[in-house]
Amino acid sequence: MGIATDITLIVVAAFFCGLIMQRIGQPLILGYIAAGIALGPYTGLTTIANIHDIELLAEIGVALLLFALGLEFSIKDLKPVKKIALVGTPLQMALTIALGFGIGKALGWNWLPALWLGALISLSSTMVILKTLMNQGWMGTLSSKVMVGMLIIQDLAVVPFMIILPQLSTPGMGMETLGAAAVKAAVFLFGMIFLGTRLLPKLLEHIARLGSRELFLLAITAIGLGIGYLTYLVGLSFAFGAFVAGMVLSESDYGHQALSDIIPLRDLFGLLFFASVGMLLDLPFLMNHLGAVLLLVTVISLGKGLIFISLTRLFRYGNVVPLAVGLGLFQVGEFSFVLARVGVATDSISHDLYTLVLTTAVITMVLTPIVSGLTPRLYTLKKRWFRHEPLETVGVPVEGFQDHVVIAGGGRVGRHIAHVLKGMGLPFVIIEIDQRRVELAKQDSMPVVFGDACHEIVLEAADILRARLLLITLPGPVEARSVVTHARNMAEGITIITRASGRESIETFKDLDVSDVILPEFEAGQEMARKALLHLRVPVTEIQHHTEALRQKIFSPMLASHEHMTTLDQLTRAEQQFDLQWVRLEPSGTLIGSTLGEAKIRTKTGVSVVGVLRDSTLIPNPDINLRFTACDLVAIIGTDDARSQFQVLAGINAPDLDTEVLE
Repeated sequence: MGIATDITLIVVAAFFCGLIMQRIGQPLILGYIAAGIALGPYTGLTTIANIHDIELLAEIGVALLLFALGLEFSIKDLKPVKKIALVGTPLQMALTIALGFGIGKALGWNWLPALWLGALISLSSTMVILKTLMNQGWMGTLSSKVMVGMLIIQDLAVVPFMIILPQLSTPGMGMETLGAAAVKAAVFLFGMIFLGTRLLPKLLEHIARLGSRELFLLAITAIGLGIGYLTYLVGLSFAFGAFVAGMVLSESDYGHQALSDIIPLRDLFGLLFFASVGMLLDLPFLMNHLGAVLLLVTVISLGKGLIFISLTRLFRYGNVVPLAVGLGLFQVGEFSFVLARVGVATDSISHDLYTLVLTTAVITMVLTPIVSGLTPRLYTLKKRWFRHEPLETVGVPVEGFQDHVVIAGGGRVGRHIAHVLKGMGLPFVIIEIDQRRVELAKQDSMPVVFGDACHEIVLEAADILRARLLLITLPGPVEARSVVTHARNMAEGITIITRASGRESIETFKDLDVSDVILPEFEAGQEMARKALLHLRVPVTEIQHHTEALRQKIFSPMLASHEHMTTLDQLTRAEQQFDLQWVRLEPSGTLIGSTLGEAKIRTKTGVSVVGVLRDSTLIPNPDINLRFTACDLVAIIGTDDARSQFQVLAGINAPDLDTEVLE
């Protein structure tokens, strides 16, 4: 079967390796790379027959990833990072080239191989870092915007590198060739911006009108890869052309649908890319040169990381951003493979240098998800060691808060609670570690503390000692327990309400003296069951009996240890037994035109009128002078017989009309 067999082996091996990585809490891309190592030519196991063909298919994965990035790309998103992208990136590459040149000279190399080493390590991996950011949920944060901006400029720099570096071994510098490439790039960008923005959206609109989902997917794939191939033909980067195509389509009305459709295809071909990276790892070479490789990996990783951190701080980015950028972009990128092949083909570098750089690049790529994932923990340690540096806060008054609510977690649940409290004018502060969510809170003018709520220094910044209530919306049980433990150590008497992932957590939180536990899935199930039973015309009292009996069974450990909660629960159940119902008054009803006093509803039917909804205005506890009008919604409390009699007065002849009663 040839290449079909190779692809099948890669997909199956990647599935099992990815499953293992998922079970041990590691990113899936490590599983894909492990599958490539296992199927590569250096392990002695089942070997891929057509490695070069897989590498060619992997280039499609790179192009589709950048095409999808272009679909998510917005010029507005890069405005905050344009200075560091346009000025900082060339400076970073120059410093990294100097670092590589120094390493090469320290190893006794001639100036030309040392310069090639510097150029090869100056590039970071767009594919790896984008996939890592997506898996970690950090896309959209300020840190990710800085990284993406710098990566784009690095990818553009590959073209002049491929032209200039091979020419260094000859007397001529090839400036005419470089100038021609620059003109091609400018013409291509001009054509895409002024023609592509007009033609491509119209093409997608025409395809969408045909109503074929399959044809739409084929169209966006053809656009991404086709334009990428066009840029390749004119001497530019295939992946860069795909990125520009995605960026153009992102401005159309069909950008979101195009992104949704292309993601599965992107992930599949991306799998082939990471597997091909694993196949490049020469295990015998690594074993024979283990010391040199590890030394090179360490020096390059630390050197590049420090360069990125220093430049990010130089451009006045603070808090977690320099650390996140340094721990994210320290690796050697996939375009270094392409550039290294050019060096070997032109006899500019030796095969040993080529293998050394490839081995180093693969190892740094493997380390990227692990090292980048350490960012929140290292940032928290940094804050603990350097307490003089204030935590990033937004909207927090200088004098702090008093009798406020602390919300640990600014996700969907936390932000919903914050909106409710804000609408009622109640003081609160959000604690959130995700920079993207911090920015969302800032846009909504909500007070927020950037940091991990699992650490006392962050809770202290949120004035936990003066808070009335702590709400923990974090979905992870380990994080929630950690927050409860630290909060109890700092503010022993504070009331804590936490979110839990399952029934097994209730006993744990009971032992930690949590006031109340919320099970989101249970509450959603309770409400759906109640709605279903209402549509099945089950009496409200019976519904209440069954749902509350289940609630008592689930939360009995908490209720048994908190007498006030038991009393509150009993009061709530007693209130619900009154069975409040809303009835619409029909124009034919005898109540129309009468006042509440004239109608003598309580005497005639036995129900009590507790509210009237008229033209979206609620009138609670109406007095006897309220005059009923057609289409009023009247809230009544009473027995089934009493409500049936009231429905007759309201103009509803049948005693059981669920369409007229809003429960």
